[in-house]
Amino acid sequence: MNAYLVGADVLGNIPELLSSYGIKVHKHVSGRNAAHQRKPASLKGADLLILFTDFLSHNVMRAYRELAHEENIRFVACRRSVCALSQSLDKIECTKVCGACPNRKTH
Repeated sequence: MNAYLVGADVLGNIPELLSSYGIKVHKHVSGRNAAHQRKPASLKGADLLILFTDFLSHNVMRAYRELAHEENIRFVACRRSVCALSQSLDKIECTKVCGACPNRKTH
């Protein structure tokens, strides 16, 4: 699954957490740039939109949420912390990928 991240200047441990859920960072925009604050062109290639609310204005969040709705992409909005993101992903029923799990598919 690919995620489009909006908000946060630095991601820190976020990519590592996402990878534990089997999610890759498709694109990351800080949301501070004026071009990022207008309606985005497309979320093409993304399966999930993640909005970090402590770095975004309401108008920016609304524009991205509307686009996600138009393109039928799930989204979560949370603070930029590993705990908050993990809780949000659990709420939308994303499951962690565990290397020791006996049900894990091997290719």
